[in-house]
Amino acid sequence: MSKLYVLNYVSPIGEIEIWGTSEAVHSIMFSDRDVPLTIVKEEALPQVLEECASQLDEYFKGERHEFTFPYAFEGTDFQQRVWNALVKVAYGETAAYKDIALAIGNEKAIRAVGSANGKNKLSIVIPCHRIIGSNQKLTGYAGGLWRKEWLLQHEKHFSKAIQRS
Repeated sequence: MSKLYVLNYVSPIGEIEIWGTSEAVHSIMFSDRDVPLTIVKEEALPQVLEECASQLDEYFKGERHEFTFPYAFEGTDFQQRVWNALVKVAYGETAAYKDIALAIGNEKAIRAVGSANGKNKLSIVIPCHRIIGSNQKLTGYAGGLWRKEWLLQHEKHFSKAIQRS
C-alpha cells in the first residue's frame, strides 16, 4: 500500500483532515478535535494534497464550484454509483435522496442511498451536503447539520452572485 499523508486544513467551519497518497486524495473529513492534531512533517506533502487545500481555499472564497484534483472513491459498486450521482448535483442546488435513487436507476433504494451518502469520505468534494429530505428538510450530515446548513447557504449566496454578474 502507498504511504498515507495528512494535511490539516483550517476552514471557516472547522478543521478538516485531508488524507491521501502521492497519487490521490482519499479522505476529506471534519476533525472536530478540541486540540488540533499535531503532525511532524519529516518530508514535503504530495502535490495532490496541496492542490486539494488550494481548491478548498477557492471554494470557501466562492471562486470554485467543482474540484479537479485526483481523488479516489473507496466503497462498494453501489456506493460509487451514488457518489458519482452526487457529483452531478450542481453547486447551489439540492436534490432529495429519492432523486439520487432515480438517477442511479433504483427508485426503491432511497434508504440505501442515504446510507451510501453517509459513508462518503470526501466531504464537500463529493457534495453529500446537497442531499436533503423529500420534505425539503435537512437530514443527517457527518460534519453536523449546522455545517450542512452553512455549506448550502454559502453555495446559494455565491451561485446568486454569479447569476447577477
